[in-house]
Amino acid sequence: MNITLNNGVTMPALGFGVFQAAPEETVDAVGSALEVGYRLIDTAAAYGNEREVGEAIRRSGISREEIFIETKVWISDFGYDETLHAFDKSAGKLGVDRLDLFILHQALPTRFDLTLGAYKALETLLADGRVRAIGVSNFMADHLARLAAETSIVPAVNQIEVHPYFQQREVQRADAVAGTVTQAWSPIGGITAYRDGGASAFDDETLKAIGAAHGKSPAQVMLRWHLQQGRSALPKSVRPARIAENFDVFDFALSEDELAAIDALDTGVRRGPEPEVVTLETFGRVIPEA
Repeated sequence: MNITLNNGVTMPALGFGVFQAAPEETVDAVGSALEVGYRLIDTAAAYGNEREVGEAIRRSGISREEIFIETKVWISDFGYDETLHAFDKSAGKLGVDRLDLFILHQALPTRFDLTLGAYKALETLLADGRVRAIGVSNFMADHLARLAAETSIVPAVNQIEVHPYFQQREVQRADAVAGTVTQAWSPIGGITAYRDGGASAFDDETLKAIGAAHGKSPAQVMLRWHLQQGRSALPKSVRPARIAENFDVFDFALSEDELAAIDALDTGVRRGPEPEVVTLETFGRVIPEA
Protein backbone atom coordinates (compact mmCIF):
# COMPACT_ATOMS: atom_id res chain seq x y z
CA MET A 1 0.00 0.00 0.00
CA ASN A 2 1.46 3.33 -1.11
CA ILE A 3 0.67 6.97 -0.39
CA THR A 4 1.21 9.63 -3.06
CA LEU A 5 2.86 12.71 -1.58
CA ASN A 6 1.96 16.24 -2.62
CA ASN A 7 4.80 16.38 -5.15
CA GLY A 8 3.79 13.11 -6.85
CA VAL A 9 6.39 10.90 -5.15
CA THR A 10 4.97 7.62 -3.89
CA MET A 11 5.88 6.36 -0.42
CA PRO A 12 4.99 3.08 1.30
CA ALA A 13 2.25 3.77 3.83
CA LEU A 14 3.68 1.36 6.38
CA GLY A 15 7.30 1.84 7.35
CA PHE A 16 9.82 0.53 9.84
CA GLY A 17 11.19 2.81 12.56
CA VAL A 18 14.48 2.46 14.42
CA PHE A 19 14.08 4.96 17.27
CA GLN A 20 15.77 3.54 20.40
CA ALA A 21 17.32 0.68 18.42
CA ALA A 22 20.92 0.35 19.58
CA PRO A 23 23.44 0.46 16.73
CA GLU A 24 24.43 -3.17 17.37
CA GLU A 25 20.76 -4.23 17.03
CA THR A 26 19.87 -2.05 14.06
CA VAL A 27 21.51 -4.02 11.24
CA ASP A 28 19.65 -7.22 12.12
CA ALA A 29 16.36 -5.43 12.85
CA VAL A 30 16.34 -3.56 9.54
CA GLY A 31 17.42 -6.73 7.77
CA SER A 32 14.47 -8.57 9.27
CA ALA A 33 12.13 -5.76 8.26
CA LEU A 34 13.33 -5.76 4.67
CA GLU A 35 13.05 -9.54 4.51
CA VAL A 36 9.43 -9.38 5.72
CA GLY A 37 8.55 -6.79 3.09
CA TYR A 38 8.98 -3.31 4.56
CA ARG A 39 10.31 -0.86 1.98
CA LEU A 40 10.18 2.39 4.01
CA ILE A 41 12.89 2.73 6.65
CA ASP A 42 12.73 5.72 9.00
CA THR A 43 15.77 6.86 10.96
CA ALA A 44 17.23 10.15 12.21
CA ALA A 45 20.57 11.78 12.84
CA ALA A 46 19.72 11.93 16.55
CA TYR A 47 19.07 8.19 16.74
CA GLY A 48 22.75 7.44 16.19
CA ASN A 49 22.07 4.47 13.90
CA GLU A 50 21.99 5.87 10.35
CA ARG A 51 25.23 4.06 9.52
CA GLU A 52 23.75 0.71 10.56
CA VAL A 53 20.56 1.35 8.58
CA GLY A 54 22.70 1.91 5.50
CA GLU A 55 24.67 -1.26 6.18
CA ALA A 56 21.48 -3.31 6.51
CA ILE A 57 20.16 -1.94 3.22
CA ARG A 58 23.39 -2.84 1.44
CA ARG A 59 23.46 -6.33 2.95
CA SER A 60 19.85 -6.98 1.93
CA GLY A 61 20.71 -7.16 -1.75
CA ILE A 62 17.52 -5.24 -2.54
CA SER A 63 17.88 -2.53 -5.15
CA ARG A 64 18.33 0.95 -3.68
CA GLU A 65 15.48 2.18 -5.89
CA GLU A 66 13.07 -0.19 -4.14
CA ILE A 67 13.77 1.18 -0.65
CA PHE A 68 12.40 4.50 0.59
CA ILE A 69 14.85 6.06 3.07
CA GLU A 70 13.64 8.75 5.46
CA THR A 71 15.82 10.58 7.96
CA LYS A 72 15.70 13.73 10.06
CA VAL A 73 17.81 16.80 10.82
CA TRP A 74 18.40 17.36 14.53
CA ILE A 75 17.91 20.84 16.03
CA SER A 76 21.65 21.27 16.64
CA ASP A 77 22.07 21.38 12.85
CA PHE A 78 19.27 23.88 12.15
CA GLY A 79 20.12 26.94 10.08
CA TYR A 80 20.60 27.11 6.32
CA ASP A 81 24.26 26.18 5.93
CA GLU A 82 24.17 23.84 8.91
CA THR A 83 21.28 21.85 7.43
CA LEU A 84 22.97 21.57 4.06
CA HIS A 85 25.89 20.03 5.92
CA ALA A 86 23.50 17.83 7.92
CA PHE A 87 22.43 16.31 4.62
CA ASP A 88 26.05 15.43 3.86
CA LYS A 89 26.43 13.82 7.29
CA SER A 90 23.26 11.74 7.02
CA ALA A 91 23.79 10.72 3.39
CA GLY A 92 27.39 9.82 4.19
CA LYS A 93 26.43 7.60 7.10
CA LEU A 94 23.64 5.96 5.12
CA GLY A 95 25.97 5.50 2.15
CA VAL A 96 23.61 7.06 -0.39
CA ASP A 97 23.73 10.02 -2.76
CA ARG A 98 20.07 10.91 -2.45
CA LEU A 99 17.46 10.69 0.32
CA ASP A 100 13.85 9.88 -0.42
CA LEU A 101 12.48 12.01 2.43
CA PHE A 102 14.40 14.49 4.56
CA ILE A 103 12.57 16.19 7.42
CA LEU A 104 13.16 18.56 10.33
CA HIS A 105 12.99 16.57 13.58
CA GLN A 106 11.39 19.30 15.74
CA ALA A 107 9.82 22.73 15.31
CA LEU A 108 12.29 24.44 17.70
CA PRO A 109 9.79 27.25 18.42
CA THR A 110 12.23 29.23 20.62
CA ARG A 111 14.54 29.67 17.59
CA PHE A 112 12.13 29.55 14.70
CA ASP A 113 14.55 31.64 12.67
CA LEU A 114 16.86 28.62 12.65
CA THR A 115 13.93 26.37 11.79
CA LEU A 116 13.11 28.54 8.78
CA GLY A 117 16.73 28.51 7.65
CA ALA A 118 16.80 24.74 7.97
CA TYR A 119 13.62 24.30 5.96
CA LYS A 120 14.90 26.62 3.23
CA ALA A 121 17.95 24.36 3.02
CA LEU A 122 15.58 21.42 2.51
CA GLU A 123 13.96 23.37 -0.33
CA THR A 124 17.41 23.84 -1.90
CA LEU A 125 18.21 20.14 -1.55
CA LEU A 126 14.90 19.29 -3.21
CA ALA A 127 15.55 21.70 -6.08
CA ASP A 128 19.02 20.20 -6.54
CA GLY A 129 17.61 16.66 -6.69
CA ARG A 130 19.48 15.48 -3.62
CA VAL A 131 16.21 14.65 -1.87
CA ARG A 132 12.95 13.48 -3.42
CA ALA A 133 10.63 14.98 -0.82
CA ILE A 134 10.88 17.19 2.27
CA GLY A 135 8.86 17.54 5.44
CA VAL A 136 8.74 18.14 9.15
CA SER A 137 8.19 16.29 12.42
CA ASN A 138 6.46 17.29 15.65
CA PHE A 139 5.09 20.48 14.11
CA MET A 140 1.83 21.73 15.60
CA ALA A 141 -0.78 23.69 13.62
CA ASP A 142 0.69 27.09 14.57
CA HIS A 143 4.17 25.95 13.60
CA LEU A 144 2.87 24.81 10.21
CA ALA A 145 1.20 28.19 9.69
CA ARG A 146 4.41 30.06 10.57
CA LEU A 147 6.37 27.85 8.19
CA ALA A 148 3.87 28.36 5.35
CA ALA A 149 4.10 32.14 5.73
CA GLU A 150 7.87 32.15 5.18
CA THR A 151 8.57 29.29 2.76
CA SER A 152 7.33 28.16 -0.64
CA ILE A 153 7.10 24.36 -0.52
CA VAL A 154 4.40 22.66 1.53
CA PRO A 155 5.83 19.83 3.66
CA ALA A 156 5.10 16.45 2.10
CA VAL A 157 4.96 14.80 5.54
CA ASN A 158 4.47 15.82 9.17
CA GLN A 159 5.59 13.01 11.48
CA ILE A 160 3.86 13.31 14.86
CA GLU A 161 2.84 11.19 17.83
CA VAL A 162 -0.45 9.51 16.86
CA HIS A 163 -2.03 6.45 18.45
CA PRO A 164 -5.54 5.69 19.71
CA TYR A 165 -4.85 7.36 23.06
CA PHE A 166 -3.42 10.57 21.51
CA GLN A 167 -4.76 11.51 18.10
CA GLN A 168 -3.79 15.19 17.59
CA ARG A 169 -6.85 15.87 15.46
CA GLU A 170 -6.17 19.60 15.15
CA VAL A 171 -2.74 18.89 13.68
CA GLN A 172 -4.13 16.18 11.44
CA ARG A 173 -6.73 18.64 10.12
CA ALA A 174 -4.04 21.25 9.44
CA ASP A 175 -1.98 18.63 7.61
CA ALA A 176 -4.98 17.57 5.52
CA VAL A 177 -5.89 21.15 4.56
CA ALA A 178 -2.30 21.78 3.44
CA GLY A 179 -1.98 18.52 1.54
CA THR A 180 0.60 17.15 3.99
CA VAL A 181 0.57 13.45 4.92
CA THR A 182 0.33 12.77 8.64
CA GLN A 183 2.89 10.12 9.57
CA ALA A 184 2.50 8.47 12.96
CA TRP A 185 5.36 7.79 15.31
CA SER A 186 4.53 5.44 18.19
CA PRO A 187 1.57 4.35 16.02
CA ILE A 188 0.70 1.38 18.22
CA GLY A 189 1.03 3.35 21.43
CA GLY A 190 4.32 1.83 22.43
CA ILE A 191 5.11 5.04 24.28
CA THR A 192 2.10 4.36 26.52
CA ALA A 193 3.77 1.13 27.62
CA TYR A 194 7.26 2.43 28.39
CA ARG A 195 6.43 5.90 29.74
CA ASP A 196 5.02 6.13 33.27
CA GLY A 197 1.72 7.76 34.02
CA GLY A 198 -1.14 5.97 32.33
CA ALA A 199 -2.68 2.89 30.80
CA SER A 200 -1.01 1.00 27.97
CA ALA A 201 -2.83 0.86 24.64
CA PHE A 202 -1.76 -2.77 24.30
CA ASP A 203 -4.07 -3.66 27.21
CA ASP A 204 -7.10 -1.74 25.94
CA GLU A 205 -10.26 -3.86 26.04
CA THR A 206 -11.77 -2.22 22.95
CA LEU A 207 -8.68 -2.91 20.87
CA LYS A 208 -8.46 -6.48 22.18
CA ALA A 209 -12.12 -7.13 21.31
CA ILE A 210 -11.74 -5.73 17.79
CA GLY A 211 -8.59 -7.79 17.34
CA ALA A 212 -10.33 -10.96 18.52
CA ALA A 213 -13.05 -10.42 15.94
CA HIS A 214 -10.45 -10.42 13.16
CA GLY A 215 -7.93 -12.86 14.59
CA LYS A 216 -5.46 -10.00 15.00
CA SER A 217 -3.52 -8.42 17.85
CA PRO A 218 -4.26 -4.95 19.27
CA ALA A 219 -1.09 -3.71 17.56
CA GLN A 220 -2.30 -4.96 14.18
CA VAL A 221 -5.68 -3.34 14.76
CA MET A 222 -4.03 0.00 15.51
CA LEU A 223 -1.88 -0.16 12.39
CA ARG A 224 -4.90 -1.01 10.25
CA TRP A 225 -6.73 1.98 11.78
CA HIS A 226 -3.92 4.30 10.65
CA LEU A 227 -3.79 2.88 7.14
CA GLN A 228 -7.54 3.03 6.58
CA GLN A 229 -7.62 6.65 7.72
CA GLY A 230 -4.89 7.63 5.25
CA ARG A 231 -1.93 7.98 7.58
CA SER A 232 1.56 6.61 7.23
CA ALA A 233 2.65 4.57 10.25
CA LEU A 234 6.10 3.66 11.57
CA PRO A 235 6.02 0.77 14.06
CA LYS A 236 9.34 -0.23 15.58
CA SER A 237 10.74 -3.38 17.14
CA VAL A 238 13.99 -5.34 17.25
CA ARG A 239 12.23 -8.71 17.59
CA PRO A 240 11.78 -10.58 14.28
CA ALA A 241 8.40 -12.05 15.28
CA ARG A 242 7.00 -8.65 16.23
CA ILE A 243 8.49 -7.04 13.11
CA ALA A 244 6.66 -9.61 10.99
CA GLU A 245 3.42 -9.29 12.98
CA ASN A 246 3.36 -5.52 12.49
CA PHE A 247 3.61 -5.96 8.73
CA ASP A 248 0.80 -8.52 8.57
CA VAL A 249 -2.02 -5.97 8.36
CA PHE A 250 -3.10 -6.10 4.73
CA ASP A 251 -5.49 -9.06 4.85
CA PHE A 252 -8.34 -7.57 6.87
CA ALA A 253 -10.37 -4.38 7.13
CA LEU A 254 -11.99 -2.55 10.02
CA SER A 255 -15.64 -1.54 9.79
CA GLU A 256 -16.80 2.05 10.16
CA ASP A 257 -18.11 1.19 13.62
CA GLU A 258 -14.75 -0.29 14.60
CA LEU A 259 -12.89 2.77 13.32
CA ALA A 260 -15.26 5.01 15.30
CA ALA A 261 -14.74 2.93 18.44
CA ILE A 262 -10.97 3.42 18.13
CA ASP A 263 -11.43 7.14 17.47
CA ALA A 264 -13.36 7.33 20.74
CA LEU A 265 -10.31 6.17 22.75
CA ASP A 266 -8.51 9.51 22.48
CA THR A 267 -7.45 10.82 25.91
CA GLY A 268 -5.75 13.98 24.64
CA VAL A 269 -2.66 13.14 26.70
CA ARG A 270 0.69 13.58 24.94
CA ARG A 271 3.32 11.06 26.01
CA GLY A 272 6.26 12.49 24.08
CA PRO A 273 7.85 15.85 24.93
CA GLU A 274 5.79 19.01 24.53
CA PRO A 275 7.08 20.76 21.38
CA GLU A 276 7.61 24.00 23.32
CA VAL A 277 10.13 22.40 25.71
CA VAL A 278 12.43 21.22 22.93
CA THR A 279 15.14 23.88 22.99
CA LEU A 280 18.79 23.97 22.07
CA GLU A 281 19.64 24.36 25.75
CA THR A 282 17.73 21.26 26.86
CA PHE A 283 17.97 18.98 23.81
CA GLY A 284 20.98 20.20 21.85
CA ARG A 285 23.61 17.59 21.07
CA VAL A 286 26.47 17.38 18.62
CA ILE A 287 25.71 15.18 15.61
CA PRO A 288 28.96 13.46 14.56
CA GLU A 289 30.41 13.77 11.10
CA ALA A 290 29.89 11.00 8.58
